[in-house]
Amino acid sequence: MKITTFNSLKSRNYRLYFSGQSVSLIGTWMQRTAVYWLVFDQTHSNFMLGLVVFATQFPSFLFSPLGGVISDRYNRYRVTLATQTCSMIQAAILSIVVLFTDYSIWEIFLLSVVMGIVNAFDLPARQSLVNEVVDDKSNLQNAIALNSSMGKLAWLIGPAISGIILEKLGAGTCFLINAFSYLAVITSLLLMRITPYVPQPHTKKIMKEFKEGFNYLKNTPSLGKIVIMLACVSLFVLPFNTLLPVYAKVIFHGTASTYGYLNSAIGLGALVGAILLASLKSGTNLKRLLFINMVILSIALLVFSHISNFSIALCTASLAGFAMMSQTTICNTIIQTEASIEMRGRALSFFAMAFFGMQPLGGLLTGTISQYIGAPYTILAQSIAAIIIAVLFFSFLFGKKKSTVEMKQTDKPN
Repeated sequence: MKITTFNSLKSRNYRLYFSGQSVSLIGTWMQRTAVYWLVFDQTHSNFMLGLVVFATQFPSFLFSPLGGVISDRYNRYRVTLATQTCSMIQAAILSIVVLFTDYSIWEIFLLSVVMGIVNAFDLPARQSLVNEVVDDKSNLQNAIALNSSMGKLAWLIGPAISGIILEKLGAGTCFLINAFSYLAVITSLLLMRITPYVPQPHTKKIMKEFKEGFNYLKNTPSLGKIVIMLACVSLFVLPFNTLLPVYAKVIFHGTASTYGYLNSAIGLGALVGAILLASLKSGTNLKRLLFINMVILSIALLVFSHISNFSIALCTASLAGFAMMSQTTICNTIIQTEASIEMRGRALSFFAMAFFGMQPLGGLLTGTISQYIGAPYTILAQSIAAIIIAVLFFSFLFGKKKSTVEMKQTDKPN
């Protein structure tokens, strides 16, 4: 039996992309874990925890449409190089502020907002760049899945390392390590042999191109409904991880390492899911997998919400991570493989709005509600929300494939 899991790594540019991102994303998860723990440790407030998630991710919702247009209008390689450099600078400043100044919590919030803005431009360009660094386009779906598995491996490793370093050396060291980790991805980008970029004339205004992207998804239900479903899941279900510091410190009476282990458990499940998706045969019905994973996510959150045994909690967290990752990766794969090339960046920007934009609103909502009903009942409500969303989109996920007319509409922008 021929193993196809790593086919996309035959492309030299993708190997460089994969290796550089692998190192950088570990640092990114270390920083994210440290920021959330730092805020909760200093404020002991569920609301402030939700607020820092909001501050970190909501700018992506505001600026992702512009980021998508920039990705479609300009050289994605250079845009990615610029955004990765800006991310390195942000991490360096954050480490200096925490290590060498008498900082306030609002400085952490401000720098988190800066990172959110950078991510809004980084995600559409970096995700679209995958299409350009894979030589054999038949391996594109495999590359997207491997890309996701790389991120989930970082999710497994980063928080675990961050939890240990938080206890021994503090949050500032986590931020400093993240700043240095960006050197790996920047170096890999500089070593790539990219086809020379040929500028295309742009006679349309940016807002007009954004509107075209919106109309494209509106008139292509096979993509538009995927984005809407992802937005619902990101708003009402995925922000359950906002409350992980509460579970670690209050419910399990643990430390920063406990928080790191919970995050890593989710990352482990996500990694397993990503590897399985990378191994799927071409032509697999991805929409039906979305429904199955929604049910799995609901069951996992139901059990996790009121569990008191830490070992069982780690198992259910892994199961939740498996289902959560499968949701987002499948949505990403459907959009990248079905969107027309001239609309791909804008379609991915709406994906970013749905995923990264709704989560901060959901995080703020989660933090606020948990102040009144507690973390366990809040996650229980998110479990119920997952089932409701699955039922609402059942006919779409199990419906017939696109008609020929709709497929033709998908191939041309509106």
